[in-house]
Amino acid sequence: MVISSIVQSTLLRHQRAIDSALRATVDELTTPELAPFYGQMRYHLGWVDAQLTPTANNPGKLLRPTLLLLAFEAAGAWELANTATDDTAYLQRALPAAVAIELTHNFTLIHDDIEDGDAERRHRATLWKLWGVPQAINTGDGMFALARLALWKVVEQGVDATIAVRLGEALDRASLVLAEGQYLDISFETRLDIFVAMYLNMIGRKTGALMSCAAEMGARLGTRNQETIARLRDFGKAMGIAFQIRDDLLGVWATTAELGKTPVGDIYRRKKSLPVLHALEHASERDQQILRAIYQQTTPVAPEQVAQVLAIFERTQTKTYCREFLAQYCRQAHNALAGVPHHSSPVAARALEDMKTLVHFVEAETRE
Repeated sequence: MVISSIVQSTLLRHQRAIDSALRATVDELTTPELAPFYGQMRYHLGWVDAQLTPTANNPGKLLRPTLLLLAFEAAGAWELANTATDDTAYLQRALPAAVAIELTHNFTLIHDDIEDGDAERRHRATLWKLWGVPQAINTGDGMFALARLALWKVVEQGVDATIAVRLGEALDRASLVLAEGQYLDISFETRLDIFVAMYLNMIGRKTGALMSCAAEMGARLGTRNQETIARLRDFGKAMGIAFQIRDDLLGVWATTAELGKTPVGDIYRRKKSLPVLHALEHASERDQQILRAIYQQTTPVAPEQVAQVLAIFERTQTKTYCREFLAQYCRQAHNALAGVPHHSSPVAARALEDMKTLVHFVEAETRE
């Protein structure tokens, strides 16, 4: 995706700390005998190439661990920070949780690639494509277990055991809800009787759960104030859904400038995203028949069929609907942030501004 310099600055602010903590977590358990096993994890995380040689590949946005650290800063990290310097040692309290959330996210991506049959991710061969499905499943399982081990290191950073247990509960619950969402997503692939409300329930689980968990975990590490925790949890869920709706918009109407997105790519893939589900609910009977025929055929979608789908989207004002829906979740995110108690600390103030910047970034897709 094309990211403005302001958003890039937000995502980069804690990138080095997160990346270092991730690498240390994987390195700690690596032995010569198991180097290829952990090498597969390193490959998926973008640190090495297919020969397990270090590379300078982009590690990704690290959005979820960044959100966790921002929520931590907004909720109470200023009490640990030395605001007279640029010292970020206070982040150590939350970094094990940030590592856990990122490893959990990547475990789901490894399994997603297998379940969807995707041969590439971030313009590189996926894990299963290089090492086979059995090894990829096993590596994903190992990464999930490693995420839980990483989380317990918060106790070594002085986090009370009761809070640590709450964090573990939140991560386990989010992982289960995410798996429920994946079940629904897979079950939708062979069905055309899917309605928008069902889709929103699915993405609320599949994309909203882990973002919500990240913000909740960060908040719990910073405060015991339940209102603050709830507000930041709500912010994370709204942002998770908003990012997915944005992705659905770009999957159809991306410009050639959108990195990683092919214009009308989701139509060629016959992905049952928000645009097609809205059109199916609101199109004329004839247009519904056309959509159903295209999305049920076994042969590749032809360019003229893509044009038909786009024309139906135009008649049902689907793009306008998706933008309005995205705006609704962006408003929810803004409202959740507005309810977070504000403090004079520059650490908290900057974190809240950074979270607003993320909302503004997503919000840009609501406009022409």
